[in-house]
Amino acid sequence: MNRLQEKYQNSVKAELQNKFAYKSSMQIPGLEKIVINMGVGEAVANSKVLDDAVEELTQIAGQKPVVTKAKKSIANFKLREGMPIGCKVTLRGERMYEFLDKLVSIALPRVRDFRGVNPNAFDGRGNYTLGVKEQLIFPEINFDQVKKIRGMDIVIVTTAKTDEEGRALLSLMGMPFRK
Repeated sequence: MNRLQEKYQNSVKAELQNKFAYKSSMQIPGLEKIVINMGVGEAVANSKVLDDAVEELTQIAGQKPVVTKAKKSIANFKLREGMPIGCKVTLRGERMYEFLDKLVSIALPRVRDFRGVNPNAFDGRGNYTLGVKEQLIFPEINFDQVKKIRGMDIVIVTTAKTDEEGRALLSLMGMPFRK
């Protein structure tokens, strides 16, 4: 069990129980999964670019990503249905807690002019979405081997019913929300 998982079990659950007055311990919101998605538009012209993205996402997540394919053909982008255009990885359990711990304590503080993440990026059901502009903020990425700076979307899926519960859960887990 890692640091963040222990923190959730020992202190976060109790605080959420007190704040929202849940009748059952099963009502307390928790983390379900974290999905990291990297769209690689240049993969249409050059398929080698996608291999680099897959390699970097593997280093960041510690798990091999799935290559995502285009659902529709778009003539303006020279895109045909079924062409590989990105990659995503879904983290659950131990790896999910490790990734969130790394994101909150190491990666986000390394962002330039960082004042906190947007507290309004919830989807109405307690899930949080975060966009990262460059993959260099993660400690696993070797700066010299990066050919192109790519961003990624990080979706944190919780079992919370409302945004308020999700926000409380993530802020207790250490997510640096903007004031």
